[in-house]
Amino acid sequence: MTRVRRLKQLRTYEVALDKAGFGPVAGVDEAGRGACFGPITIAACVLPPAPLRQLEGLTDSKKLTARRRESLFDPIRHHSLAYAIVHISAAEIDRRGIQAANLDGARRAIARLQVRPGYVLMDGFRVPGLTVPQLPVVGGDAAARCIAAASVLAKVSRDRLITQMAQDFPGYGLEGHKGYGTKVHMDAVRRHGATCEHRYSYANVKQAHEVYEKGVLA
Repeated sequence: MTRVRRLKQLRTYEVALDKAGFGPVAGVDEAGRGACFGPITIAACVLPPAPLRQLEGLTDSKKLTARRRESLFDPIRHHSLAYAIVHISAAEIDRRGIQAANLDGARRAIARLQVRPGYVLMDGFRVPGLTVPQLPVVGGDAAARCIAAASVLAKVSRDRLITQMAQDFPGYGLEGHKGYGTKVHMDAVRRHGATCEHRYSYANVKQAHEVYEKGVLA
């Protein structure tokens, strides 16, 4: 088997697809799937094929510090050919389920791109209903630059939104855990109850809110 040369800045997939006539290539990723408060955020991003000095070090957003993610956010938006960011609310997640919300968010983000992609790279799963070819890439946010860019856009956008929401819902520590089910977070739900932005379909939220309703910690 011919060894595929790994191109600079995680561009192997994008360059190969572009040379085969499938460009431009969009990457899609999400943030907040495992949280139990607030939205799931899905981003789609199309980058130019050439390496960009401003995006040196771009990789899976989970492997970057919050400061580094913030420093990459504006350069990604500035240098992208197109990008879109979609927030799917907790209420919609409860109504439809997290997987359906995630898939629909991916479809919405791709549809909102101002540049129509010729190919879509997904981080790990297929999205039914797309009108363009797609490829799910396992660990895609660390293997394809456009997916890594989408992961940063989604993560930073959601973190900023949750930090804003923390002002409306004080006492839950949202600015620290960003809506994930930490002990601090669940203890706060047991003391104060779940809010309208919590995902009631999640077992940890339901159980913690039941403790609040019973007044066990009153």
